[in-house]
Amino acid sequence: MLSDIEIAQGAKLEVINRIAEKINIPEKYVENYGKYKAKIDYKYYLEELKDKKDGKLILVTAINPTPAGEGKTTTTIGLGDALSRLGKKTIIALREPSLGPVFGIKGGAAGGGYAQVVPMEDINLHFTGDFHAIGAANNLLAAMVDNHIHQGNELDIDTRRIVWRRALDMNDRQLRQIVSGLGGRVQGVPREDGFDITVASEVMAVFCLSNDIMELKENLSKIIVAYNRAGEPVTAGQLKAHGAMAALLKDALKPNLVQTLEGTPAFIHGGPFANIAHGCNSVIATRMANKIADYTITEAGFGADLGAEKFIDIKCRKTGLKPSAVVIVATVKALKYNGGVPKSELGIENLDALSKGIPNLLKHVENITQVFKIPAVVAINKFPTDTESELNLIKEKCRSLGVNVKLSEVWAKGGSGGMELAQEVIKLAEEESSMEYAYDLDMSIKDKIKAIARKLYGADDVEFSAKASKEIANFEKMGFGNLPICMAKNQYSLTDDPKILGRPTGFNITIRDITISAGAGFLVVLTGDIMKMPGLPKVPAAENIDIDNDGKIKGLF
Repeated sequence: MLSDIEIAQGAKLEVINRIAEKINIPEKYVENYGKYKAKIDYKYYLEELKDKKDGKLILVTAINPTPAGEGKTTTTIGLGDALSRLGKKTIIALREPSLGPVFGIKGGAAGGGYAQVVPMEDINLHFTGDFHAIGAANNLLAAMVDNHIHQGNELDIDTRRIVWRRALDMNDRQLRQIVSGLGGRVQGVPREDGFDITVASEVMAVFCLSNDIMELKENLSKIIVAYNRAGEPVTAGQLKAHGAMAALLKDALKPNLVQTLEGTPAFIHGGPFANIAHGCNSVIATRMANKIADYTITEAGFGADLGAEKFIDIKCRKTGLKPSAVVIVATVKALKYNGGVPKSELGIENLDALSKGIPNLLKHVENITQVFKIPAVVAINKFPTDTESELNLIKEKCRSLGVNVKLSEVWAKGGSGGMELAQEVIKLAEEESSMEYAYDLDMSIKDKIKAIARKLYGADDVEFSAKASKEIANFEKMGFGNLPICMAKNQYSLTDDPKILGRPTGFNITIRDITISAGAGFLVVLTGDIMKMPGLPKVPAAENIDIDNDGKIKGLF
């Protein structure tokens, strides 16, 4: 079979204006970035759409993945193409890829096989420059913090309590912890510093949760960058940085329009990590798609314990959006991995390990149907190495417990391989959905954390470090106790230990620290060792990426 990039490069694309016409976006709101990409000027267009009834919002999530990822984006794209084939006016709403994973171990985030968004090279490499604008806004604020200190420190910032870090959209472990400002008095004030990957920046979270430029500017002003010597927070607004930051993000805030291999329109906009931030594409893109389309297919990062929980408890709570149905992606490989099979042996049939891994899937189904009360279907994302015995075992186990399950072959067949899944989604979307949140905002911070850990992870209890307890008390005293919770947890396990797979019982979750994203409007709760600046693997994907004399890129996946 052809590689992903060969399939994408062999596709015949429609000019982007034709894709916009297909979903009735007026020409005056389409800003072309070449022939096959465009930004949509949302400001007045969303105003025109405000009285239009929302379509059906379909959320795609997954079980706990393997380190390589298991095709959630591919399933999202293929499902969108299948719904289009069934005559439904469909738009796909995805996150933008980060350059870190593209050049690291995971590769791009434009789908795979015959279920891709295109032009995939552009989408995976720089795209329309949104992430560069977000990184620039982040680093402008960092520069203004240090400049304020150098110029006399009128706000009395405690240089030992600066919490704002610089950002770079690349995996670079060398920059996790640095010392800056060396070289003498004119070079600044020496201090410990560091870099986060751009998708972990609070600017990214604020960007994705803002409805327009004025809300963006207001929320940027609330970002806490440091504490003064009296222990009081110092904000971007006090540094007068928020106006210039918003100016840098003016064009980036417009959603990006592209297409799938089959010509289904797709908004790709924003991209916070789900194990650090809230893991969903922008509110603007999702709202716009939901007003235009009969069906909007969107995804949330990693498993239902992370991305889907945050999609509902943070994004839906803020916007009033409600998914009509949820698709839970599972693969034979990921279930065997959760059953104890090492990554190197996932292509070998192993029914015993598969049986041990299936309870992980069932826990994610429970999270959606019993905790959040939303109709769901399991989509088995089929790989060439899957055997009939393995596929039948998953179907039997799910059906014996009353769980909907459909085979998805969109990787190999495109939209035609997702027709059964699409028909089931249409059926589920017509059911009554009485969505509930995992916790109420007026609960104490500790009780909200316990609700997530017990309901979503299956933990017995939560243990708080002395530092975490102290910070929680401080935040409640400062008036931040009613904010939603953004759990920073590894994606591979329901626990805070990535090595504990399957569906464990009898465990506690340990909270080691808690920080505030006052601009984004949530508290970040840290469990385990969460890396905000990843490193490259021994053999980075970058080693296989190249370009020829004609500008044709190869090796991208």
